Amino acid sequence: MATRFALACNRAAFTKAAAAFAVTAYVGAVSTQAFAQAPPQGIPAPKPAPKSRDGAPDAPRGPAATGAMQTPPTPFIPDPHRNLPLSIFATFDDKQKAQAAKISTYLSSLQTLIGNFVQVGPDGSKTKGQFFIQKPGKVRFEYESPNPIAIVADGSMVAVRDRNLSTQDLYPLSQTPLRYLLSDRIDLMKDTNVVSVTADDLFVSVTIEERQLLTGTSRLMLMVGAKDGQLKQWTVTDPQGYDTTVAVYNLDTSRKIDPGMFKIDMSEKTFPPG
Repeated sequence: MATRFALACNRAAFTKAAAAFAVTAYVGAVSTQAFAQAPPQGIPAPKPAPKSRDGAPDAPRGPAATGAMQTPPTPFIPDPHRNLPLSIFATFDDKQKAQAAKISTYLSSLQTLIGNFVQVGPDGSKTKGQFFIQKPGKVRFEYESPNPIAIVADGSMVAVRDRNLSTQDLYPLSQTPLRYLLSDRIDLMKDTNVVSVTADDLFVSVTIEERQLLTGTSRLMLMVGAKDGQLKQWTVTDPQGYDTTVAVYNLDTSRKIDPGMFKIDMSEKTFPPG
């Protein structure tokens, strides 16, 4: 009985990490008992509520956009001491605006993107997989076995599938942070609530804050390479303050993607608790 309970907690922890990455509102619906587990050795647990980033991280540089296969990167875990209060009337200098504009241009230029990812969940668990993006609005994230989760967006809805439980939770794409990565064209300064723009020798980071009456405040921190301008990772912070970080590598913008990968069978819908 104890073993069965432990397995249930482990599954809950992973499902929570996957859903936090896809849909911040779902995170609060999963039991917090899984977070009592100690994180795996060598992988620091993400901390609550990222606000801004202080200092340059001691982390390896991300992979190039194309070329030889890369080894999985070590995700940069945001500094827990960056929780500085930010004014809702944040202002940015010309350099920061130019950095945000450059990231906007880069994101808008992407139409298809295939790559691998490493995810660090709120409980410190580390998982890997492959993702496929077809803009606007379509994405598929496949986690490596034995993890049972797949995340699919078809342009209007996002499905979080659990193969082991044969469940599929559906959410409007408009209510998830994925939409910023999947927009056909985006101007971060105009189309989102940017609360922080920082840069160091490795990364340029833009943090977007979203406040919703029913679900609370969530954040998305996008990080691109300071030298190559390519997407390196992002961190989603749910309204409870838990981080889910996803680092990407082996990026390929030239391959064609089968449109069938983004189809969602609505007959399998299973909605999470309200």
